[in-house]
Amino acid sequence: MENSTAIMICGHGSRDQSAVDEFNSLAAHFRDRLPNYDVESGFLEFATPVISEGLDKLRDRGAKKIICIPSMLFAAGHVKNDLPSEVNNYGAANDGLEMVFGGELAIDPKLLEAAKQRIEECEAAAETTVAREDTLLMVVGRGTNDSDANSNVSKVARMLWEGMGFGWAEVSYSGVAYPLVDAGMERAMKLGYKRIIVFPYFLFTGILVRRIYAWADEAAAANPDVEVLNAGYLNDHPLVIDTFIERVGQALEGDNAMNCLLCKYRDQIIGYEGDVGTAQVGHHHHVQGVGTDGHGAHDHGVHHGHHHHPGHGHSHDHDHSKD
Repeated sequence: MENSTAIMICGHGSRDQSAVDEFNSLAAHFRDRLPNYDVESGFLEFATPVISEGLDKLRDRGAKKIICIPSMLFAAGHVKNDLPSEVNNYGAANDGLEMVFGGELAIDPKLLEAAKQRIEECEAAAETTVAREDTLLMVVGRGTNDSDANSNVSKVARMLWEGMGFGWAEVSYSGVAYPLVDAGMERAMKLGYKRIIVFPYFLFTGILVRRIYAWADEAAAANPDVEVLNAGYLNDHPLVIDTFIERVGQALEGDNAMNCLLCKYRDQIIGYEGDVGTAQVGHHHHVQGVGTDGHGAHDHGVHHGHHHHPGHGHSHDHDHSKD
């Protein structure tokens, strides 16, 4: 390809083949929308190819500059630490290759509109009609040990709540952060609304999304007087693709600075004071490329809260056994 600038889409990875397939579909959208660029994709953990393999392909096909785009909604440990570490290390090992790390999707009007449409699709498919003021919206985030990222889920919920006219909104998480979905649904059931719409603010399916829906179904079975609807996650909504393409454009133009105002690695954020200034080191070597068949994977059972190195403040954002 004549263009020496290439695009690398950096995915989280999952043991769930459906999640991998949806990510690969996203990569296909990139290729369709960016026909003048060489595009590859890879995963941080749990699936193949790993990111370095995709970067190798781009380099070997003549790329001199690689734009790396994280396929993640918010900037927690993966975007602030693990992925930049991968990208920087690769650049250091390949002299003359320019590496550029793009921004995460973040809170964007296009994503809010995509979320609105997913919720509207859910309402339209319901067998009954319930007024918005009699409906509680439960927005579910992934959950991390980064309060900045977690708070973005609350902002999304608030904007959907006010913008769509729901009677109330609650936030819960699939892991790590509190409340988890089961506790959040227990609380929501006490608030007296006729309907609860559960909306996973996720890009892709996987074990976590199915668990969210299972928790919602359990709450519905235990509270037959309240209608519970499961809205679809974002997936490859056209506005999601538009936002990704915009992030590529920003990176190409050099306008890809991360919002660091509330980054716990830069400033003393309440409860995370010890994380300021910690080194940017990846944590996922032990689960890179294990594949969706689970070979080589080990099941931790609980999320990583430990530190890998003495004095190192970065801890994992999630439960590896649940991806």
